Amino acid sequence: MLSHQHTPRILAIDDDLDTLDLLRVVLKRGGFDISTASSWGEVVDRVNISKQNYKPFDLIILDIMMPDRSGFDIFRSLQVVLDNIPPVIFLSARYSVNDMVMASDLGAAKYLIKPTTPEKLINTVWEVIKQER
Repeated sequence: MLSHQHTPRILAIDDDLDTLDLLRVVLKRGGFDISTASSWGEVVDRVNISKQNYKPFDLIILDIMMPDRSGFDIFRSLQVVLDNIPPVIFLSARYSVNDMVMASDLGAAKYLIKPTTPEKLINTVWEVIKQER
């Protein structure tokens, strides 16, 4: 019996293009299929493409400090736009209890502080994806 090995699809959202490039490299090396977005408009584009191709994202990595709307607002909007929102990992330079509580209240799977190590990022992503399955 053949089993189809699904490569987990990740959407990384951050306004810092260097961070997105780093995430793309690290996560591809970790065995993931990665799409990136640096604004809400790009997020909507990526989500629409994933819906059209019937390839939903398995996980979203989301920055909090974004120019047009906060990561929290993007999370709330995704909860409306997506039929089933995948687990979300907040990845932020902000180390505040209020932000962590807000992320938890919204239903985030994890909250990672920037900078993090590639190993910790990959391990956290796999841990969250395995919990979902």
